[in-house]
Amino acid sequence: MFCYQCQETAQGKGCILKGVCGKTAEVAGLQDLLMYLMKGISKLTTTLRKRGVESATANKFIVDGLFMTITNANFDSSRFVSKIKEAYQLRENLLDELHRQGIHPSLTCDCLTWKSDKVEEMEVKSKEVGILATENKDIRSLRELLTYGIKGMAAYVEHAYNLGFEDTSLYAFIQDALVATTQSDLTVADLTRWVLTCGEYGVKAMALLDKANTSTYGNPEITKVNIGVGKNPGILISGHDLRDIQDLLEQTEGTGIDVYTHSEMLPAHYYPAFKKYKHFVGNYGSAWWKQTSDFETFNGVILFTTNCLVPPRSSATYADRVYTTGSTGFEGFPHIADRKPGGSKDFSALIEHAKKCAPPTEIEHGEIIGGFAHEQVFQLADKVIDAVKSGAIRKFFVMAGCDGRMKSRSYY
Repeated sequence: MFCYQCQETAQGKGCILKGVCGKTAEVAGLQDLLMYLMKGISKLTTTLRKRGVESATANKFIVDGLFMTITNANFDSSRFVSKIKEAYQLRENLLDELHRQGIHPSLTCDCLTWKSDKVEEMEVKSKEVGILATENKDIRSLRELLTYGIKGMAAYVEHAYNLGFEDTSLYAFIQDALVATTQSDLTVADLTRWVLTCGEYGVKAMALLDKANTSTYGNPEITKVNIGVGKNPGILISGHDLRDIQDLLEQTEGTGIDVYTHSEMLPAHYYPAFKKYKHFVGNYGSAWWKQTSDFETFNGVILFTTNCLVPPRSSATYADRVYTTGSTGFEGFPHIADRKPGGSKDFSALIEHAKKCAPPTEIEHGEIIGGFAHEQVFQLADKVIDAVKSGAIRKFFVMAGCDGRMKSRSYY
């Protein structure tokens, strides 16, 4: 395998035997093949779009596929095999639609024709179409930088979609960008322009998600969050999908189960809509990369809605209490299916499982404060400006990114 998608790559160069994240060579190859097939699908959707035909199915499929391939999200090879087979059928459907439109595209790229249901042949093909298939290092780096940009964008777009918010221009850019990574005539300057444009669309995607979250759940407020525990059994939810925690809170209300956030789901406490749930107890544990110790003492059920999932150690006692949903997956972890249009996800299995578990073991107590989102900051702008003028505030620190485990990031 070869993967240099994240900052944790082996020796800072690239993972070649097994991912530092825990990704196997098999999964890495299947992800590369899925990406290749999605580039072919994007060739078809961009052609259809010029005729005014928008494929909602393809839009959702590509966003889901991109999200599944980000770091620390999905380690389940069977899910990727299923997704690849789904890509074959989608590709055929799009070709049929093109033919109905009187368009007969050239099928010279085998991203439009290659097909096999045998995992062994998928793995062989993945080696032909992976990152190192591009020989020129500068072109390769820019193609991958563009790819990682649209993967991140896809995460925002999917979260917004789950709340009923869409912007078709984002789908169009993502698919155009995928096609651009296949074009051999693009120069370094051309691809640099694509990368810069990706940044512009990334901001647009973040604005869409912000609108989706705040329109649905209200603007985040400065909030004190409990980091102790209650006396009831609990469900610990991680990831970024607010619609998932909404479904979980609604379904656990009155069941005697408490709900806690872990790591990336901490901001859910700041949204006004979630404060009405008395069984939404607090946040448990620390950074995403400390989950292998935090989960041991939680004692209850754990739900991953998105990244970041760390493969459990062989000695882990919590592995039989972990569930995944959405983009996440890990072999052996039960997966909760997507919600049907207009419906909710069914978390009944988690709830029944949690009822049989012991309450969490307290590992800390007290409160932490968060919720300093942009609307809240604007409301305090006058006080902040006065504090700057008086000298009470002398310096601002700008921080971004996840709570990384690299020593060089300890200043965060």
